[in-house]
Amino acid sequence: MTDAYIFDCVRTPRGKGKADGKLHEVTPLNLSAQTLVALRERNDLDTSLVEDVILGCVTPVHEQGGNVGRIAALVADYPQSVPGIQINRYCGSGLEAVNLAAAKVGAGQIDLAIGGGVECMSRVTMGSDGASWALDPAVAFKTYFVTQGIAADLMASKLGHTRERVDAYAVESQKRAAKAWEEGRFAKSVIPVRDIIGEVLLDRDETVRGNTTMETLGNLAPAFVMLGQAYGFDGVAMQKYPEIEKINHIHHPGNSSGIVDGASAVLIGSKAGGERAGLKARARIVATATIGSEPTIMLDGPSAAARRCLQKAGLKAEDIDLYELNEAFASVVLAFMDELQVPHDKMNVNGGAIAMGHPLGATGGMLVGTVIDELERRNLRYGMVALCEAAGMATATIIERI
Repeated sequence: MTDAYIFDCVRTPRGKGKADGKLHEVTPLNLSAQTLVALRERNDLDTSLVEDVILGCVTPVHEQGGNVGRIAALVADYPQSVPGIQINRYCGSGLEAVNLAAAKVGAGQIDLAIGGGVECMSRVTMGSDGASWALDPAVAFKTYFVTQGIAADLMASKLGHTRERVDAYAVESQKRAAKAWEEGRFAKSVIPVRDIIGEVLLDRDETVRGNTTMETLGNLAPAFVMLGQAYGFDGVAMQKYPEIEKINHIHHPGNSSGIVDGASAVLIGSKAGGERAGLKARARIVATATIGSEPTIMLDGPSAAARRCLQKAGLKAEDIDLYELNEAFASVVLAFMDELQVPHDKMNVNGGAIAMGHPLGATGGMLVGTVIDELERRNLRYGMVALCEAAGMATATIIERI
């Protein structure tokens, strides 16, 4: 196998995923194209050397429909010889795109590729692809389908997480993200998004609220009570987990990932490919793993993915210097830290999706850049990126700083 190296990572700032968000006027293809242009300009990259553009997208319909990887490359004025593909592994799509690019490099099939993703949640509503898992009664009945918010509350109920604990984690995420922006920790990877005449629309994450407190979060009502009780999802969850007497609804917008727009792109290749393009490696992908987990609770897979990834790398959890675990819900991160005994000072040290948002298909690629930047800033060696995924899956990747 050939080592797969990471040469550069870029991401857009995350814009509020509503009609009044700063990125709402930018189409998904244009948003992705801006990250591809940035990779070319930052690295004086001969894009004819790029052998694939792999982009994750979780709701690939309407403006995000078709093959966003190929069309975004064309919009970015890459040569027509550069192919592209769109993939969907739910919330792990961006990281899976990076891992797939690395796998093709590792197998010797290609020498240079781009992995990443895009999601414009203000323009293409989550769930508008009409997933049969949720909408086909026979499938939903067989798999004990519940929505992710119910799954988060189910997991919290099963593990004994309290409202106070998940809110305290959320407050810290906001404070860390605000501090990271104040100290310029994201400056290396974040590119400003521009409109059609070149004016900057957004140059920093739009949803960070560093003044969040336990009191302000305490005023927010649980978000999934109606879904659980009036729509019957609590009953479905307790059928699958009969040991749970009651679903404790503790998640709300303040301790869950925000709905946002964003895109990411990671430049990956072999040593020979990097030399041919005049690139200097910043990191090496050590190991990757994707696992399936129980689909009703669906959010507890990252620890199993992490263990498999660590086993492949011949490492232990304590060998990892920094973790970036997507903050889909606060309970997801708390469960991971408890199970793998990861201290909070190694986990999401610059905040996460609770503060900055989760542009579904793009997040995994964003976290790759975040962990590499911070490994370099702190002069550390190993980082892990992991995400839980709908339908009971999770993906993890170990990265070594060069």
